[in-house]
Amino acid sequence: MAPISFFTVFFFFLLPFLSFSLPLETSNLLIQTCNATTCYDFCVASLSSSPRASTAADATALTGIAIDLGIANATNTSSFASSLSKAARSPSLASLLAACADKYARAAEALGSSRDALAQGNYDYASVHASSAAEYPDVCRVLFQRSKGQAAAAYPAELARREDALKRLCAVALDIISLLS
Repeated sequence: MAPISFFTVFFFFLLPFLSFSLPLETSNLLIQTCNATTCYDFCVASLSSSPRASTAADATALTGIAIDLGIANATNTSSFASSLSKAARSPSLASLLAACADKYARAAEALGSSRDALAQGNYDYASVHASSAAEYPDVCRVLFQRSKGQAAAAYPAELARREDALKRLCAVALDIISLLS
């Protein structure tokens, strides 16, 4: 039987250990950070969905991921509401949906400002912008609730689902920002 070389021992025993140690540390960071949020399960699920989470060095990086996910949600929801508006059969429904598209676009802009403030270490402004981003979808829902008579329209279920996700992403970002400040 041939002697086992140092390389073989290194390759089969140490290399796998070294390759798994970094993601484990990152996972611990993600878990510890998400433990401090109000939406633990949502935080872990959403942040883990980003490939950047495995290389996040600190809570600031995780906040950036939450903000970027929020920007993607708001941008996609704005496009979704705009397409619904163009396909609407009634002018009043088209108007409501166009207003929703605008509110989600503004939420994306606010989150962009939050990301910029975060990058500058200005956590107060990052928080203010993330808070305002969370409020924009409420305006959309309220517009539907206030519509009356023939213009009354049910709030689309898909908008409600996207609104909930955006609010949770903003809540995660706000919770982590509060840890940073």
